[in-house]
Amino acid sequence: MAKRKQEKAPETNLTTPLTDAGSAASPKRGRPRKADLAAEMGSPVTEAPVPEGIPTVEKPKRIRTKAIPVETTDLTPAPKVRAAKKAAGTTTIASSQTIVPQEKRAVYYDISRFTEFDVYLFKEGRHFTLYDKMGAHCMEHAGLKGTYFAVWAPNAEHVTVIGDFNHWNRDSHSLKVREDGSGIWEGFIPDLTGGELYKYHIKSNYNLYHVEKSDPFAFAREKPPQTASRICDLKYEWKDNEWMERRKTIAGQAQPMSVYEVHLGSWRRRPEDNNRPLTYHELAEELPQYVKEMGFTHVEFMPVMHHPFMGSWGYQVTGYFAAASVYGSPQELMHLIDVLHQHGIGVILDWVPSHFPSDEHGLAYFDGTHLYEHADPRKGYHPDWKSYIFNYGRNEVRSFLISNALFWLDKYHVDGLRVDAVASMLYLDYSRKEGEWIPNEHGGRENLEAISLIKDFNQAVHEKYPDVQTIAEESTAWPAVTGKVNDGGLGFDMKWMMGWMHDTLDYFSKDPIYRKHHQGEITFSIIYAFSERFMLPLSHDEVVHGKGSLIRKMPGDEWQQFANLRSLYSYMYAHPGTKLLFMGGELAQSTEWNHDSSLDWHLLQYNYHSGVQRMLQQLNKLYQQEPALYELSFDSSGFEWIDFQDAHNSVISFLRKGKDPKENIFIVCNFTPIVHEHYRLGVPHGGEWIQIFNSDDEQYGGSNVQNQGSLQATQEPSHGRDYSLTLKLPPLAVVYFKLKG
Repeated sequence: MAKRKQEKAPETNLTTPLTDAGSAASPKRGRPRKADLAAEMGSPVTEAPVPEGIPTVEKPKRIRTKAIPVETTDLTPAPKVRAAKKAAGTTTIASSQTIVPQEKRAVYYDISRFTEFDVYLFKEGRHFTLYDKMGAHCMEHAGLKGTYFAVWAPNAEHVTVIGDFNHWNRDSHSLKVREDGSGIWEGFIPDLTGGELYKYHIKSNYNLYHVEKSDPFAFAREKPPQTASRICDLKYEWKDNEWMERRKTIAGQAQPMSVYEVHLGSWRRRPEDNNRPLTYHELAEELPQYVKEMGFTHVEFMPVMHHPFMGSWGYQVTGYFAAASVYGSPQELMHLIDVLHQHGIGVILDWVPSHFPSDEHGLAYFDGTHLYEHADPRKGYHPDWKSYIFNYGRNEVRSFLISNALFWLDKYHVDGLRVDAVASMLYLDYSRKEGEWIPNEHGGRENLEAISLIKDFNQAVHEKYPDVQTIAEESTAWPAVTGKVNDGGLGFDMKWMMGWMHDTLDYFSKDPIYRKHHQGEITFSIIYAFSERFMLPLSHDEVVHGKGSLIRKMPGDEWQQFANLRSLYSYMYAHPGTKLLFMGGELAQSTEWNHDSSLDWHLLQYNYHSGVQRMLQQLNKLYQQEPALYELSFDSSGFEWIDFQDAHNSVISFLRKGKDPKENIFIVCNFTPIVHEHYRLGVPHGGEWIQIFNSDDEQYGGSNVQNQGSLQATQEPSHGRDYSLTLKLPPLAVVYFKLKG
């Protein structure tokens, strides 16, 4: 995947202003001295020496201020701000019974959601529920309803809450910094009970720098291109108890996993309403039923965290705790997940801890220093994606990231997290030339701080939610990605099998007449198939930016293209590992994916396209019905070659094996358009075998070359086995057989 994320990021660099919308500045709201969003970008270059050829990261110029590059990690309270004095031992939320206000004030400082232990864990990088402490929380204090605010800005001189409730006044609602050196600013503002827009105005201790920032822990954001946070709660009455209990019951058991990858903004659109995307509520009415009918066990959503630029597909996140507002409210996203669960469908979210964009209202240069990002651009700037890299060695940042992962599992009942771009986190020299990266303390290229974070993330998830899956998008040969942390592994439950995807697509793109010279490409994956717990992906990355759709990768005339695509899917479901297919693949989408338009649902009126859809329905059904296809999917004992050496005919055959030998599935793949009328293959047992699936079936658009009735295995040795079958191999097809029960 080395360079693919460049496709997701807006075309920009850190010396060119980038707006939150990726193109044009947001309209102003009339608030006093609102920062011009056309200047939203990143942090200044540090004093660290930068090798020649590495882009310098400069801070934007601001009106009437002059910024000078500063690097600091000082977490002590700002010297120009006096910390609010607290009553002895007051570290918990005050109630109306304990505090009676003498007069109504703009901001109350005699309240905190933080205990001393909370602060200790935060500083240690071990606080994993920060979302219950930081941000804006509606509550009651001293008999008054209002909102408690807390934000981490250790290098700020002054922090105020600005919003529509105070006409964006920078002076009226100041927060106070805690006395414990945590760098947390807090305060309670009465009469804010939800729905109000707000930001933090931060004046730095350094160089007169000041900025308006969205709340890193906000639960909701304005619709882009506006950038303010919104006060809201996450109250929702879940109706998925049956699903959640079942999830606990089957945790750790072998189970089929067939994932439908979805970009919410382009699955379906409303052409009659200016071609807008569906809302979360509308998706809840259509998506769960469709996924259930197709037979997928899970959906995987490309990032639903708030992202201002739709062309980033969600991989440039500015609101890590906020659901993307373009589709609706947090509760409406919860409703979508709830309905999916009620239909028996699990939900996986893409999670992006690898980098974040340079938008000024976001995390970058948060308090006038490199707070969330690493200060040295050789570790803190991503050359491919023109974005910032988290400082994984900073404890407070570790608390932020792991809290964010657990937040989606806790508040949104998510069943799994697919971690994006893991390879870019593991290697210090990822996509960098010699001299453009800093070796670790041992002189190596491994990012020890990121590795430690990943392990802590996986341990925290599995300790709190043992019935949740974590999946790594990792494209290298890094060892033990799915190994247990205690055994030296990274701790993921599964890893995308990127090598299988690339080799298989490359093989299928070749004209069948040449495939005999490339037999090793289609068989090589089995050599390492059980070195990790693999998921086989045919993801969105393979159908964008000039790569074409899957059907257009297939060679030959129209009939051969569809036959090849059916063979590809049938081979994927037969291969060891769980499965993932990007939306539109089931339609044999003709054009490559475009995030600004709907899938081409009209193609289903044509038999070839609807045939592919029907075949995938059957494959999903078969996959879940036949234990041999999933019981030992991560164990070498679940696979056995019959013959992989018939390169001349481009035929491979193998067994998928379950715990019961009688349930074994015999799979034969013919990757040429030649029909073989009498093809003999060895089998492990005598008796009657029946064909249970054929990708060449006429209902799928095939030529309907079939093995009719029962096939008797004769005691004629072949391929090292005592019994053999004489089969009819259909053209460009995959056929499954099973012993007659």
